[in-house]
Amino acid sequence: MNIDWDDLRLFLDVARLGGLSAATGTTRLSAATLGRRVTALEKQIGEPLFHRAHSGYTLTRAGDELLRRAEEVETAMRSLVRWRDGEIGDRVVRISAGTWTTSFLAQHIGELWDVSDPFRIEFVTAYEKIDIGRRNADIGVRSERPTETNLAGQQVGRVAHALYSGRKLINGVKAGLFVALGGEGADLQSSRWLMARHGDRIATRGNDAHSVRELVAAGAGLTVLPCFAGDSDDRLVRIVGTPIAELETEQWLVSHHEERHAREVRTVLDRVARLLKEHGPLFAGEMKRF
Repeated sequence: MNIDWDDLRLFLDVARLGGLSAATGTTRLSAATLGRRVTALEKQIGEPLFHRAHSGYTLTRAGDELLRRAEEVETAMRSLVRWRDGEIGDRVVRISAGTWTTSFLAQHIGELWDVSDPFRIEFVTAYEKIDIGRRNADIGVRSERPTETNLAGQQVGRVAHALYSGRKLINGVKAGLFVALGGEGADLQSSRWLMARHGDRIATRGNDAHSVRELVAAGAGLTVLPCFAGDSDDRLVRIVGTPIAELETEQWLVSHHEERHAREVRTVLDRVARLLKEHGPLFAGEMKRF
């Protein structure tokens, strides 16, 4: 039985991100195509690899075994690529974070990485926590202290949320309607807060955070955003000056207890920590613009 490496890579993305929708961003394939590829791989293996549910995909016993073996293949393939590329950095440091935090870090890539560094950086965007303990990422930006015994964490700040609208009071904004995040993002704390208080006035939805922000900027309605994402967008205005108290979260940098001492990981950890702390007032909602 010959298993294609491309199929294994798709399986790894779906397994790590917990579903087809989340994996579309990393694989550049549609959910339908991913579903077909996963089903074909299951037929080739001869057993189901996932338990499928509305909340996402979880691994079966066979899926968990394939994940372990696929990660071994992945390690070998990365080593082969590094050997082929020669002078290109020997190590890839993977940073996992939510949509808005990933966007913020990407906008400041020059403060996190330089072409002279002996490593490369890869961003892994996901609503759910990526398993750092199993080396699916090297660094995670999370909203709470890690509880896993093999993980280490440092608090670097706090994150505030507030209600935002577009600057032009048209369409949904004028009518007092709301824009909500659907799909896997619907389970976020901010999404649940919006649904609980304004669920009857949600007029439009987007299944990713960026489309929600575009809808709000275009006047489709109001929504909840982390202040560092809303306050830094000139097209948006914070409706109420004070952030929503019950949505404030901590901001933690998480890494594997042993891996954090690796030179490349330590370098990126220190740079990310410094960047987030320098912009602490923005994340805490203290740099509001009306």
